[in-house]
Amino acid sequence: MSRGIEYKTDDEIRVMRRAGLVVAELHRAVREAAVPGATTNDLDEVAAGVIAENGATPNFLGYYGFPKTICTSVNEEVVHGIPADRVLREGDLLSVDAGAVVDGWHGDAAFSMVIGTGSAQDEELIAATTHTMWAGIAATASAKHLGQVSAAMDDAATAAGEYGIVREYTGHGIGSQMHQPPEVLNYRTRSRGPRLKAGMCLAIEPMLTAGGHETDVLDDEWTVVTTDGSRAAHVEHTVAIHSRGVWVLTSPDGGAAGLAPFGVSPVALD
Repeated sequence: MSRGIEYKTDDEIRVMRRAGLVVAELHRAVREAAVPGATTNDLDEVAAGVIAENGATPNFLGYYGFPKTICTSVNEEVVHGIPADRVLREGDLLSVDAGAVVDGWHGDAAFSMVIGTGSAQDEELIAATTHTMWAGIAATASAKHLGQVSAAMDDAATAAGEYGIVREYTGHGIGSQMHQPPEVLNYRTRSRGPRLKAGMCLAIEPMLTAGGHETDVLDDEWTVVTTDGSRAAHVEHTVAIHSRGVWVLTSPDGGAAGLAPFGVSPVALD
């Protein structure tokens, strides 16, 4: 341990990969179910079913009292939206954050999508957020310190357009707990941050808005919304740094497609 950071063995990373693949399967099923007319509760039930079928447990349910299996955030909602009877409509921008635990080890990932057919602006926002995430993940393969990962995401988001980079909510370490040190900022600071070492597992999760970066929390004490009402996107993957390279544990292909544009190839521990 260093500064509270938990360093995993290769075998522990392999178990986290199993948890990550449950999350990937959950994402696929929820994407298919996220159609106009479905409720966010419907999506939560789909996710719970996938987790149960795989013999895993949800890491969101009951976390500090969170009442559902996944987070569903719609339009101006950034993160931590609670599934309910809300009906999804054509053109809504939906972000889903979900995690699973296998044998005590966690996986965590998020995606954003447009329900049905939406605006080009929303699709561009999602594309920019996704590109920002992959820029951060790619940086883990060569960066010496975590601050370089944050800087890579800041650069990618800034180059993509006039987007707000949410600051109050960040990525994090992950392993035997869902949230661990270190904090993974999505923007550049003067801090170099901790040195990247084999055994670190990080949840890289930028959140971009179509407006300003300021946010508020609704009366439910969970749902985070943009202060200016602009739409937001949120994407996330869990990545492991090991002695031979990096491996995106929550991506079925290990991150190969997402990392290819950056000239990085993931290395599996299989």
